[in-house]
Amino acid sequence: MVRRVRMGSLRWGHVLRAATAALLLAGLALVAPARADDAKVRISRQPGFVYLPAVLAEQHKLIEKHAKAAGLGDVTVEWVNLTSGAAGNDALLSGNIDIVDSGSTNMLLLNDRTRGDVKGLCGVGTTPMLLLTRNPDVKELKDFSGKDKIALPSVKVSSQAVLLQIAALKAFGPGNATKLDPLTVQLGHPDAVAALASPHNEVNSHFSLPPFQQRELQDPAIHAVLNSYELVGEPVSNAIFYARTGWYTRNPKLAAAIVAAIDEANAEIAKDPLQAAKDYVAATNEKTPPETLVAIMKEPGTNFSTTPYGIMLQARHFYAMKTIKAEPKDWKDAFFPIVHGLPGR
Repeated sequence: MVRRVRMGSLRWGHVLRAATAALLLAGLALVAPARADDAKVRISRQPGFVYLPAVLAEQHKLIEKHAKAAGLGDVTVEWVNLTSGAAGNDALLSGNIDIVDSGSTNMLLLNDRTRGDVKGLCGVGTTPMLLLTRNPDVKELKDFSGKDKIALPSVKVSSQAVLLQIAALKAFGPGNATKLDPLTVQLGHPDAVAALASPHNEVNSHFSLPPFQQRELQDPAIHAVLNSYELVGEPVSNAIFYARTGWYTRNPKLAAAIVAAIDEANAEIAKDPLQAAKDYVAATNEKTPPETLVAIMKEPGTNFSTTPYGIMLQARHFYAMKTIKAEPKDWKDAFFPIVHGLPGR
């Protein structure tokens, strides 16, 4: 009898210990946040001052900060430098990156070709872009000829390429949007700067971007032919974040943390433009003086905001040119709901 009691006691001891352990694990599960979002995000970025908020987000680890505040713990953010939106699109579709930071035209192209699988996450910045040339005979668009070569980050689909077509329509009339396309060549901005500086290079023109265009204009042989902001009369987002729907759906908190990080970077720029410019120079080894970068921030058409601008302007042009098959009825059609409350256009 005593033996049976002892074994029963042992069995009940096992039961009690197992029950206690189960309760402890359950309690830990309630305390520890369940992780639905990825622990790593890979973001591509191109050279140019319009990407200033992304540069600050990287340098100040703002995405990591907001991810931790959202309960995601330590998130690794990998920044990948690419020279064109086309390269960013290829990397996104191949799964080598999660988010592209590029012109909105590149997002619109993928949005159409993937039937809405790729959408904008948020705006990053807008800056006026200048079409520059060292050809002294070119005073306006109609002066370009077969002996000229115009560098663009991506032919036909970059923000510069679309704006060049819009300008050609105005200059040459209906049906002539692509009149200057045969003169364009794909070249990253740093390489285009070097080409324009060489009188022997066949590339003698460049639809540029700050701060490259400011650096180029220091050469008295180079002058501006076109200003994108003056052309369309409104800012155009030539830097936005965009991603695939699968990533966005899987990472709701991380997506919100990224938008919050860009908002904080924009607040830093507004609060202390000079310090933001200095941080940009330190991070990129940019040769442009910080004071010149501050002057760029004050130019009409420069705007650092998560609000997307000029989306419908570019979408309508793409649709008219049959570059995309479906015309978005509203800019929100091409963006995730996280920014639908902003006054985009």
